[in-house]
Amino acid sequence: MKHLHPVGLLLSCSCLLLCAVALVRADTRREAEALVRWKASLTSADESLGPWSLANFTSLCRWTHITCDSAGHILGLDLEGAILNGTLDKFDFSAFPHMERLILDHNSLYGTIPAGIGNLTSLVVLNISWNPYLGGAIPRSIGQLKHLAVLQLSGLGLNGMLPQEIGNLTSLEELYLDWITLTGSIPQTIGMLMKLRVLSLLNNNLTGSIPHEIGNMTELQEIYFSYNYLEGQLPGAISHLIKLQSLYLSENQLTGHIVPELGNSSLDLVDIGNNNFSGQFPSSICVGGTLRMVRAEYNGFTSIHHHTFQNCTTIQLVFFTENNIIADLRDCFGNHLQELQMMDFTQNKLYGTLLTDRDEVFLCNYTRLNLLDLSNNDLHGGLSKCFWDMPSLAFMDLSSNSFSGVVPFSRTCGSILNYLHLANNNFKGTFPLGLKKCKYLFTLDLGGNHFSGMAGIDLSGNSLSQEIPNGLTTLLGLRYLNLSGNHLLGCIPEDIGNLVLLESLDLSQNQLSGEIPLSFADLKGMSTLNLSTNQLSGRIPTGSQLQTLDDPSIYSNNPGLCGFPLKKCVNSSTWTQTETSFDEDREALWLYCFVAAGFIFGFWLYWGFFLFCSETWRYSFYQYVDNMQAKVTKKIHSCISCFQVKGPE
Repeated sequence: MKHLHPVGLLLSCSCLLLCAVALVRADTRREAEALVRWKASLTSADESLGPWSLANFTSLCRWTHITCDSAGHILGLDLEGAILNGTLDKFDFSAFPHMERLILDHNSLYGTIPAGIGNLTSLVVLNISWNPYLGGAIPRSIGQLKHLAVLQLSGLGLNGMLPQEIGNLTSLEELYLDWITLTGSIPQTIGMLMKLRVLSLLNNNLTGSIPHEIGNMTELQEIYFSYNYLEGQLPGAISHLIKLQSLYLSENQLTGHIVPELGNSSLDLVDIGNNNFSGQFPSSICVGGTLRMVRAEYNGFTSIHHHTFQNCTTIQLVFFTENNIIADLRDCFGNHLQELQMMDFTQNKLYGTLLTDRDEVFLCNYTRLNLLDLSNNDLHGGLSKCFWDMPSLAFMDLSSNSFSGVVPFSRTCGSILNYLHLANNNFKGTFPLGLKKCKYLFTLDLGGNHFSGMAGIDLSGNSLSQEIPNGLTTLLGLRYLNLSGNHLLGCIPEDIGNLVLLESLDLSQNQLSGEIPLSFADLKGMSTLNLSTNQLSGRIPTGSQLQTLDDPSIYSNNPGLCGFPLKKCVNSSTWTQTETSFDEDREALWLYCFVAAGFIFGFWLYWGFFLFCSETWRYSFYQYVDNMQAKVTKKIHSCISCFQVKGPE
């Protein structure tokens, strides 16, 4: 065997090295040419693309937005938010066989996604999201990107169906196709994406059912299918997704029962609201011990197993608005949910009482509770004063139930309570005086109850806003009402005269407007009244009892008020007619003055030109007058035509 001479070996190695350098240089030039050609096709782009020029293609790896490998090939092109305005038609995808990252999101690209994108066979991350004018269909060649791990096409103007070839992307881990207008059904081939962790198809126009093959995607952690037109039952195979954490199916047309095993996973967030699910809510929803949110509002669930939320210590938000759930609330929830922040069961068929055997409300143990809505159910029994001591409670609606008894008194009030509805129950007794301590309360509804006796309401000196609730006028036993020193707006309720037992009324220092209702004359027992410092206007009503309240300070600082005990009211209609007449006379006088002045000026101007100017000047003047006349005539005709087409506004 002959051995290669060292000199020959050196020469061979040198030749190979030179060939490799030449090839890399050729690849570099081709990549640079492709980028410069695409840049030239753009309507506009960020100034940061300035260095992109063939004059310095040898320093390609130092161009802005570009990363290279050790050999000098482009690995990544990141143009997020680079203010690109143009198409991808001139982008030569085949010039980048080594590219692994292509980021073009948040730009102004338009046109379509070219089929040539399938030539980026080394691509791992593709993000073209939030280019709303980039339309057309997802090219079928997308299935050639065998190494793709992340595909983000959110917020585009795409249409058409999700191609079957999506199933060829077996390396895919994250798929974002949300906020576009995909139509048709979810292809069964999606079940081939065995490594997928995030699947987002929300806010499209997808129809049909969720494919059974979704159960094969055992790595799935997040599913986002909300805001589509999906129908049919949720496939039982979804219980195979033992790593599932987030499930969003809201705003679809899904029906039927949900498999009980749904919760045999690490579920964290579940949103299945606004569908047509029915039957019992899945009892194992909390088995994983990580559930924080359940939204199941506007469905047809009929029951909740009594163990479902008993030990769900991580739960924070529970929404079951407008279902048909028949259950005892105390059986569904335990006493030790210290994380619960929002609970909404309005318009169901909950029954039972909120009190425990020791006359305590188990909900009061939920110290972080911020929103509680149990309205429109069949709950009964009394309340506990602990409700007013809950430090985080801002919204409570217990209206339209069968609660009874006296609303308990407490010397404190939750520091942030601002919305309280207790209407349409069977509460009785005097008004709950503890509400005076609720300094941030801006919505209060106590109507439709049986409050009676020497009831008095003093909510003065708070920060109440909005209008005076009409529910106050249903408290027929009310004798004392003080809402002064707040920020109340709007008009005094027209039916305030219903409070026939009212003896003292103070609405001063607010921003009330409009007229004082005529029903004030029905307040026969009124002995103390203060409406000062508002924005009231019009005539003060007359009545036998009101005539005895002759102190003008009652109505002071209301510039628009008149009548007893203030100054007499001027006949507003006569005054208006007089003022209108004066205005018309003034306008007519000015018109006559202008016409006379114009006539005199025009007369002397005309004869001045005729007597003293040359023929050329006279011709120019007459021509100018003719032109002006033509323009005015044309303008008048245009206005008349416009008026005839549009009609008077």
